[in-house]
Amino acid sequence: MLLALVPLFNEDMAVHAYSIFTQKDNFFLDPMMQGTRQNDGAAAVYGLEMIEEMGIETISEDCEIFVSLSNISVFSDVAGQCSAPHDRIVFLIDNTIPPVEMYIKRLRELKEMGYKLAIRKLAVSDFENYSEVLKLMDYVLLNNRKIAIDKAKIYFGKIYPNIRLVAGNISDMETFERLKASGGYELYEGEFYRVPVTRGNVEISPLKVNYIALMNSVNSENFDLADVADIIGRDPALTISLLEMVNRMTINSGITTIRHAAAMLGQKELRKWINTAVVKEMYADKPGEITRLSLLRAKFAEFLAEPFQMQARQEELFLMGLVSVLDVILEKSMEEALEKVKVTGDVSRALTAGEGPLASILELVKQYESANWQEVTRLLLLANVEVSVVNDLYFKSLQWYRQLMYGREE
Repeated sequence: MLLALVPLFNEDMAVHAYSIFTQKDNFFLDPMMQGTRQNDGAAAVYGLEMIEEMGIETISEDCEIFVSLSNISVFSDVAGQCSAPHDRIVFLIDNTIPPVEMYIKRLRELKEMGYKLAIRKLAVSDFENYSEVLKLMDYVLLNNRKIAIDKAKIYFGKIYPNIRLVAGNISDMETFERLKASGGYELYEGEFYRVPVTRGNVEISPLKVNYIALMNSVNSENFDLADVADIIGRDPALTISLLEMVNRMTINSGITTIRHAAAMLGQKELRKWINTAVVKEMYADKPGEITRLSLLRAKFAEFLAEPFQMQARQEELFLMGLVSVLDVILEKSMEEALEKVKVTGDVSRALTAGEGPLASILELVKQYESANWQEVTRLLLLANVEVSVVNDLYFKSLQWYRQLMYGREE
């Protein structure tokens, strides 16, 4: 089983929902699954299984969750598969569900149970045929690259004014800004939030300069604990975070100074904490999903060290994930961004050229988060790594992120 979360944003670039993308079987590794056995377990809704296993709060505090239904699983006992509040679940269907009475009746039943509905992959020529289905929809996802989305928006505004429109498959911030300016869309989906907007010589704020200096200091081969502690002491947010962390470690003695707190952690743990804490602060003026993406990439890459036989390089993999969106944060090319934080060696090679021993893990992490399952399975085949192992590690990364950001164990 492969599962990934893809964010949907509102016009303020705040995450309003997540879509769970799943693949039950690894067709790339087992081509026979495309034959007579491909419908085994087809009634199961694997997005619901993920929510039930992890708890909906692990995935999101208050966002809606889009979960795909097939033409078979739409008839399954969805309420029995997941105990999450019905109004948080949006069932996502596509054109494999025909606009005939038995499906329309089932969609009405799901609405009566309190679930929301969405549809995607409709061609313009399908709009009229799907009129009875569209009357039941809460959302319609419009593919920005495949249809004239602005004309479709006018059509739905006239015929189905209560449907909320999702502009999908947006590749860059320029397209997002254009669609936002035209109005009429509730949500936006695509990789645009991960693509850097390079605007030439962008000034880096004084606060970010301090954070960059701190990252440079702790990632040098031998850094001085006292110097690092002094830099932390200039930032209230980092100071509070450090003291809260170290106080949980102390039993009989309190922390007397910031230097004392730094010494309690030691070099290895202090480096890891600073890299994580600094990213959270430095990315604070960007969409929250960027911080989440950075931290999830870091932990996922670190977890992947073991199945990829790279246990000795866990710290490098963690750092690689953390700074993998630095180009987005600093609005510079990755080469320029890495010069600012002085990341070199194999981490730099992986991020700038896609080369070196760490590059395969970075590529796997990126393909996984985009739900590009065919490429994911190809990479796992080359590495001789089981799908189930990687999926479990992704779950663990989500749980780690939840604990880090909200202090909750699931």
